[in-house]
Amino acid sequence: MSSGTTDGAVPGPADPGTCPTGHAAGPAGTGYAVDPAGTGHAGGLPGHFAGASDGFTGAPEHVVELAGVTKEYPGGVAALRGVDLRVARAELLAIVGPSGSGKSTLLHIIGTLDRPTAGSVTIAGHDIATLTDRRLSALRAQHIGFVFQSFHLVPGISAQDNVAEGLLYSGLPRAERRRRAAVALDRVGLADRMAHRPHELSGGQKQRVAIARAVVGEPDLLLADEPTGALDSASGEAVMALLHDLNKEGATIAVITHDSEIAAELPRQVRIRDGQVVADEGRAAPTGKGRAPGTGHPGIRSAER
Repeated sequence: MSSGTTDGAVPGPADPGTCPTGHAAGPAGTGYAVDPAGTGHAGGLPGHFAGASDGFTGAPEHVVELAGVTKEYPGGVAALRGVDLRVARAELLAIVGPSGSGKSTLLHIIGTLDRPTAGSVTIAGHDIATLTDRRLSALRAQHIGFVFQSFHLVPGISAQDNVAEGLLYSGLPRAERRRRAAVALDRVGLADRMAHRPHELSGGQKQRVAIARAVVGEPDLLLADEPTGALDSASGEAVMALLHDLNKEGATIAVITHDSEIAAELPRQVRIRDGQVVADEGRAAPTGKGRAPGTGHPGIRSAER
């Protein structure tokens, strides 16, 4: 396992590759991979949402920093035009806009799934322009968790094993991955559903499994793409309550949505239209507890199923 950092990039061993959904490693598109810091835990130390395990003496103030970001496609189509955006640690925000506004492209840029045509992107203190694709994959694996509208659970295996997939490339033995998966499922209120397979779960429960998989590695940033889009209103409300609870623990969460009602529930709303940020509302102090390395967090016990 290589641990050299001479090029200033995230240290990490072999690139785990990409899954069919376009995310680094993980058959379900979880974004997790090898343990770049040699901590034995992909994404940070157990028990806190912090990203100081990869050589930081102190975690950077902002998890996301975009400056003048433009994304153009062949034919002169500009999906993003001069976007400036900062997301502080332990912040909870919505990136909201109608179809075709550029919010999906912005998700891909923030999630390091694509590179900008112009401008700078810094994630968890790392300038992505300085990273090779291999190093970028390692950064994504360690620092970013993804939640999708369509869950992307692996059929035929239990909820616990689906969550454990999020640590597949962590270097941890299977028993430890499953133990941590059990803890993550308990945190999202599914301790009694660990052995259930996806077809035995409701839509809301499937999304909670997906959230548990996304946070089991304690990433710096959780990107939730239309997380309630496939759910009924009651299940959607329960999922949003869970995201609020995770944020109170210290998680940094960006919810990408077209739904203004969901956006209004969050402390900050970044509104995007025609590839530009047209409004940035409610920029209050982060609602979480902070991200000091080694800080524990309370478990989540959600009463709703």
